[in-house]
Amino acid sequence: MPKSWGQVKTVLEEKAIQKLDEEARDHLVQALQSMDGDVVYKNREKFRKALKQALSAHDAPSGTAETKSLLNALSERDAEADICMNKGQPEADASLRDYENVPLSESVYDYFEREVKPHVPAAWIDESKVDAQDGEVGVVGYEIPFNRHFYVFTLPRPLEEIDRDLKACTDKIKQMIEALSA
Repeated sequence: MPKSWGQVKTVLEEKAIQKLDEEARDHLVQALQSMDGDVVYKNREKFRKALKQALSAHDAPSGTAETKSLLNALSERDAEADICMNKGQPEADASLRDYENVPLSESVYDYFEREVKPHVPAAWIDESKVDAQDGEVGVVGYEIPFNRHFYVFTLPRPLEEIDRDLKACTDKIKQMIEALSA
């Protein structure tokens, strides 16, 4: 696994790993270096099992905090990898999370099928987010775009007028600089 010093250094910078004593960190580094560095795991569970085996073979700490830190330091996002599962359900990727403003008069599901699915086929609705007031999927709120409703456009001043004001300001600044240098 992490044969390079950069990968080992990344692991050692993790907070949970820094809390370990020096001997435990040495066992951890030996365990990681014993793993085959040429194998690229595309499945988190297979990597976790290989990691646990290497840690136990070298008597390295393998608690929840250490394992989580190791996964964080050694893993990277890969769109081609297997989908990570959690309790039999696909695990949501927080970096891909997005929210939609659905009109109150429309079904969340109809809107989703029409506006989201064509662009992101793998998207899904988190049905655990339920509004406390109506008990329906999604949180009900209202947006008031103040600029759209209250903004009144005013034409800018003519360019000649702006140029005249700028010239007057520049002249005043020149006079002040001349007064300072005299």
